[in-house]
Amino acid sequence: MIHMRRGGGVWSRRNGGPRQLKQGLKGMPRRLSISIAVIVLIICFLSLLSIRFTRPSSSVQHYDTNKLWKPADSDGWRSSSAPRSYWPPPPNESNGYLRVRCNGGLNQQRSAICNAVVAARIMNATLVLPELDTNSFWHDESGFAGIYDAEHFIGSLRYDIHIVQSLPGISVNGKRKKIRSFQIRPPRDAPLSWYTTTALKKMREHGSVYLTPFSHRLAEEIDDPELQRLRCRVNYHALRFKPHIMKISSEIVNRLRSEGHFMSIHLRFEMDMLAFAGCLDIFTPEEQKILIKYRKNFFAEKELVYRERRLIGKCPLTPEEVGLVLQAMGFNNSARIYLAAGELFGGERFITPFRAMFPHLENHSTVGPSEKLEGNARGLVGSAVDYMVSLLSDIFIPTYDGPSNFANNLMGHRLYYGFRTTIQPNRKALAPIFMDREKGRADGFEERIRQVMFNSKFGGPHKRVYPESFYTNSWPECFCLLAPASPVDKCPPDNILEILHGQLQSQQGNDSEPDMMSYRRDGSASQEEVQYGS
Repeated sequence: MIHMRRGGGVWSRRNGGPRQLKQGLKGMPRRLSISIAVIVLIICFLSLLSIRFTRPSSSVQHYDTNKLWKPADSDGWRSSSAPRSYWPPPPNESNGYLRVRCNGGLNQQRSAICNAVVAARIMNATLVLPELDTNSFWHDESGFAGIYDAEHFIGSLRYDIHIVQSLPGISVNGKRKKIRSFQIRPPRDAPLSWYTTTALKKMREHGSVYLTPFSHRLAEEIDDPELQRLRCRVNYHALRFKPHIMKISSEIVNRLRSEGHFMSIHLRFEMDMLAFAGCLDIFTPEEQKILIKYRKNFFAEKELVYRERRLIGKCPLTPEEVGLVLQAMGFNNSARIYLAAGELFGGERFITPFRAMFPHLENHSTVGPSEKLEGNARGLVGSAVDYMVSLLSDIFIPTYDGPSNFANNLMGHRLYYGFRTTIQPNRKALAPIFMDREKGRADGFEERIRQVMFNSKFGGPHKRVYPESFYTNSWPECFCLLAPASPVDKCPPDNILEILHGQLQSQQGNDSEPDMMSYRRDGSASQEEVQYGS
């Protein structure tokens, strides 16, 4: 008797081997057909996957760039910074005076002013018109009243806090003297509790506190949505530029729009940003020395490797790279472009390739009205004009959002005023594409650019995710739905201004009429406010 191993598909005579083999041979066609069917299914499945993952390439290839000149889809959301719960007026008696010195550029100061109003609200303090540190960086002494409409600022926030132009005097032994403020350096990103304990205690002791420096001195994420909406009321309604700034901005916008759509680009290719980023290798030895010296004087010492910095998206896009991105996206050389930027580092050799691709480049000096900007055009007034023109442009492109308060605040402002299109280049994703091109590997260059650029939102409502700033995206706190699924998202009542005015009138006996320019009845932004009352 010959035995073979069982279980391995081998037969034995004891089990009727020849018969089993015969039956097995008969079953082979069926098993073979099943196997073929399985293989076909796998191939089909893989083909579907391939189609699924290559479909964006097809849609990107035929993307209609003209759509970008229009605002993004709002999905039914609208801006609203009016209170949605009981919001009592400020008490007649405050705990003292709050002074702040806002340092940094125009938009860093803008955020600081918003924080100062919130601090005054929770401390029940009277806010002294904020001081702007305009001399150390800008060499511009315009001050708050030289940039913003102070009367509008005070009047539009009267339902929220008390504001005075300056510290009042007090009588001491028959002599009139100013109140002396106790100076404090607030912690960076301080919680609300620091203001209601440490700062408030000193205010009650001295009658006035002076918080300096006051940049990024209040945490951005606050659990109270009403305080976040107060920030929006300050930023998007109370902070209105002076009439002459609005006039110049309006004239520039009208000239640019007289020939159709226009885009604004915040070209952050400037000495301070390049030194901060540590992106030196593309410059001459003399230029590198200038950047290294600037970095040593103003930033912490740190070893930075250009290639590494670029690969993680820390280097601002060059003007030429911006032009190549626009070309790849489908914009033609007739596009009108407003450059919101200071003096470009490296001079003409960097802007020339960009101008060759897009010859219709303008700035507030080339397209501005005959009336000259007051003071230094690179100062706060020039920055304010750039801000307003960029706010009203059809498309806004920040080439470096990182620590750029100008770009971050503008993106938030454009969301608030109707989800206006913002194209935000992903520098980290673009870096290897440009680096390949520099090494002569340019195959599929434009298609790779399109895959990156069209794989993003262009200004519609989206959830704020760290490290995105509240000032860059105030959704959903400062937005609402007319027909919401959740009561939390419901728009405030139409008569919100009358309600607030009635509360204030009842407490203070004030018979003045409500200021309808503060915000509309539903707390949202109107086109007129965009044009004349930002």
